Amino acid sequence: MAGGTPEAQSPAEDPPPEDLPRVMLWRLRRSPLRRRTDLLQGWIGIGLLLAVLAAAPAAMFLVGDTAYRHYKRTAEHQQQVRQPARAVLVQDAPRHPEPGSTEEKESRYPVRVRFTDPTGHTRTAKTGVGPGLTEGSTVRIWSDTQGRLTGPPLTTDQIRSRCMGWAITAALAVTFLGGVAYGITDLVLRRHNLAAWDTAWAGTAPRWTAAT
Repeated sequence: MAGGTPEAQSPAEDPPPEDLPRVMLWRLRRSPLRRRTDLLQGWIGIGLLLAVLAAAPAAMFLVGDTAYRHYKRTAEHQQQVRQPARAVLVQDAPRHPEPGSTEEKESRYPVRVRFTDPTGHTRTAKTGVGPGLTEGSTVRIWSDTQGRLTGPPLTTDQIRSRCMGWAITAALAVTFLGGVAYGITDLVLRRHNLAAWDTAWAGTAPRWTAAT
């Protein structure tokens, strides 16, 4: 009775022996074992690499420029609708547990203050102030035309920092998409190679099966 067809085994993925030369771009190197899919994957990898190298700087420039124009308009609008004022604390600010430390200099506590808005009305609201300030101390605040407390307008350094952040994010996104595209290509071609291996093995296996 003839034996059954052995199950096809996927090609071994162990690293090649040390005596074989390891070269870059091996998929493009002539070899009797090279498959057309290897050549295709090699060229796709080179194409994606060149595309990422060209697209990343372009994306950085376009996104950075768009972000700059957006934040520039935002800063100009804030300068028109936000006004500085002096506010008086109506209560003491908490003291920091570590006086003189760096944390104390950067800490802010919400404290109720009294100020006059751009329309001339006296208002009270809470704003962040440094630790240890006593009732009656004055602090600089910013408010809009309706008397609501706001932050100061964006500074040049803040605009630059935000634009750089968006530009770097754009470059990383392009690189990530290039990696995803290559990963999908590798997965599709790997499945194609395994299917071709199964087909070839199905035709070869019977000749390796011993009759009993």
